[in-house]
Amino acid sequence: MAINKDSNAYTFGFAIVMVIIVGTVLAIAAMSLKPFQDENVRKEKMQNILSALQISVERNEAEKKFNETVKEQVVLDYNGNVKSSEQGSAFKIDVLKQYKSIAEAEKRDYPLYICEKDAKKYYVIPMVGKGLWGPIWGYIALEEDGNTVYGASFDHKSETPGLGAEIKEKGFYSQFAGKKILDENNNYVSVKVIKPGSEPVSPYNVDGISGGTITSRGVGEMLQRTLKVYSNYLKNKS
Repeated sequence: MAINKDSNAYTFGFAIVMVIIVGTVLAIAAMSLKPFQDENVRKEKMQNILSALQISVERNEAEKKFNETVKEQVVLDYNGNVKSSEQGSAFKIDVLKQYKSIAEAEKRDYPLYICEKDAKKYYVIPMVGKGLWGPIWGYIALEEDGNTVYGASFDHKSETPGLGAEIKEKGFYSQFAGKKILDENNNYVSVKVIKPGSEPVSPYNVDGISGGTITSRGVGEMLQRTLKVYSNYLKNKS
């Protein structure tokens, strides 16, 4: 029986077959590319951790430098107690996924990277929070005293270019170097992100992004909430 290629049935049938074929090809391609995508994400995470220590490396060099720099990994609970010190335990934790899926901060795990650079010890702390349009995240490196910020790096998913997106630029994150998270009496205060020019410069504040008020507040909240957990642990180490 001859097939009527001008009929609606043929057109619909042909379209369905093509959708199935294209969908199958795309699914196979996505599956085959996933290992490469996961590897890129893994190495980018290493780059971000190193960037808080003011170490910049290409992606293909990230793993070697990471392994040279990170001497120990630990996982803390909300009170700053060690839950695990198994090698690689901290790196396995997806803090963004935890932030989205576990509402109570008390129930999350808190990874910590204990690093060495130029024969000095540093603590690198990952954190995640909420910006204007989506999640923001970053890393803070503290010196061996557990109080002084050595470096920081921040990033975002969808903040506004020229405004909230500026948190990932050097003009913002470079302000954190030398700031303190404990006051003169060894009480936790974090680093406050303030409206530019609204307060005198101090060891405990940095200027937020002009025009990026909500994102700046998000960074401040992220710091305040997260560093408190680690300060409990670091006070006993310094």
